[in-house]
Amino acid sequence: MTRFGVFPDRSVSDLASEAGRSCLAQANADPGRVEALYLGNFAGPSFAGQNHLAPQVASAIGLQGVPATRFEAACASGGAAFFHAWAAVAGGIYDCVLVAGGEQMSSQATARTTEILASAGDLGGEVRAGATFPSLFAMIAVRYMYETGATREHLAAVAVKNHANGAKNSSAHLRKPITREQALAARMISEPLTIYDCSLISDGAAAVLLVAADKAREYTEEPVIVRGIGQASDRLALDEKADITTFAAVRAAAAKAYQGAQVRPDEVDFAEVHDCFTIAELIALEDLGFYPRGQSGPATLEGRTALDGLLPINASGGLKAKGHPVGATGTAQICEVVEQIRGRAGERQVKNANVGLTQNLGGSGATCVVGVFSS
Repeated sequence: MTRFGVFPDRSVSDLASEAGRSCLAQANADPGRVEALYLGNFAGPSFAGQNHLAPQVASAIGLQGVPATRFEAACASGGAAFFHAWAAVAGGIYDCVLVAGGEQMSSQATARTTEILASAGDLGGEVRAGATFPSLFAMIAVRYMYETGATREHLAAVAVKNHANGAKNSSAHLRKPITREQALAARMISEPLTIYDCSLISDGAAAVLLVAADKAREYTEEPVIVRGIGQASDRLALDEKADITTFAAVRAAAAKAYQGAQVRPDEVDFAEVHDCFTIAELIALEDLGFYPRGQSGPATLEGRTALDGLLPINASGGLKAKGHPVGATGTAQICEVVEQIRGRAGERQVKNANVGLTQNLGGSGATCVVGVFSS
């Protein structure tokens, strides 16, 4: 990973190629061994005007002549790139694929960035009516709170936990612990979501090297195995969903991942989930089967998802504190899981981190990628 933060003088290609070169160096892998580059990027053309990003990144990394393809799936772009790279390696097409994800979002003013992000919603309906993702997830939060009895204190507990974890992550955008009182009293963005309920506008990149299992030890003595992975989709517009307090794509992708891994939710030791807004983390914990409906908020408030809890969630700081350069988020989640399983996470190391899960969401639940990993 690069550091996540605000880097207005760096392009997405610069960031992604840095992550890619660092990844190959860690694996002692010559660029000549890489057979393809899969790049997760949501809106490089909109943020910086540059199209055809994948071959530009490949050239900067030193990959010569390989297929280089950009994948776009909103905030799940990095996860989608990884899913399709996995399919290519598992299917025997390639033995070694570099998966990178990156976004450079600070090149635009906040209002323009919000507009670009909104284009991952339904432009002809909800966006035309004035909706942005803060307002869409605020509607989700209001309905969820109405149906389950969840409170703003439950949302604040997510923010407090993830900020505490992010403060221990040297790559995080925001290394700033906060109190529950600060979270509750913060400036309102879209009722009931305050500024501490919303993820950051970040720049950054992350990359992973995906190789056939029988060749993994040619690159590392500590391979991390993709036990199972699933990608699923759902309707784009929020108003077209039967229920906005649960995401069908998350449940479907998780079912595929659990089935492939032959793992139950209660066998997962820790997870990196897509907390673009605090409400998204609470819903994800239920859709992934970790908690019954309406119980993720109380569990978070009680500390069960903290770094030293029964099921640590977002030890990296999550999108909330680590940052959310959208094309990089899915690959960054995988980087964190790999570091945790290898026992290299330092201050934020999860005890007994043997089986880890990632959940990368696109839009208001229109795309989801879930992965299960172990040593």
